[in-house]
Amino acid sequence: MAKKTPTHADAYQIKIVLRGSKPPIWRRFVVPGDITLDRLHEVIQTVMGWYDCHLHAFVIDDEQYSATSKDGEQLDIEGFDERKYRLGKVLPSAGAKFRYEYDFGDSWEHVLQIERIIPAAEGAKTLVCLAGRGRCPLEDCGGIWGYYRMLEILKDPAHPEHADMEEWTGRKIDPDEFDLEAVNAALRG
Repeated sequence: MAKKTPTHADAYQIKIVLRGSKPPIWRRFVVPGDITLDRLHEVIQTVMGWYDCHLHAFVIDDEQYSATSKDGEQLDIEGFDERKYRLGKVLPSAGAKFRYEYDFGDSWEHVLQIERIIPAAEGAKTLVCLAGRGRCPLEDCGGIWGYYRMLEILKDPAHPEHADMEEWTGRKIDPDEFDLEAVNAALRG
């Protein structure tokens, strides 16, 4: 049987994992196959819990796709304009993997895999998060190693930096926290 080429109406089930996280911080979500990469960036920000405060880029088959401007200001970033490319065109097959980096300073690297392409005839709900695990790290905490250092400091009231870290975070941090309903409400919002 010949392999079916995805259509624009097909849906993509994707799993995203934050590289270096142990246990893995991940999400599984469904998007339309014709979603543009700039819109996929917005979905990733929502499902992971980031605040879209930093630059980002997709790396697909060794090619970089990113925003070329922000707030009308031209950015000096190499690669293709993510607004002009649709997921189903740059990644037309299930099993394909690609990368997404958020915040080039803290270097939050994510690995994404197209787990399944759902034919339009199945009527899959899109822009929905199906599952996930783990809390998204705080912005500007120094990358994955900084996040784990922060968690260790917060667990140890005797640590000399404990009070400062509590003040900086402003609340208790539960690394296992993940609220599927809140993520889906944000996607609908």
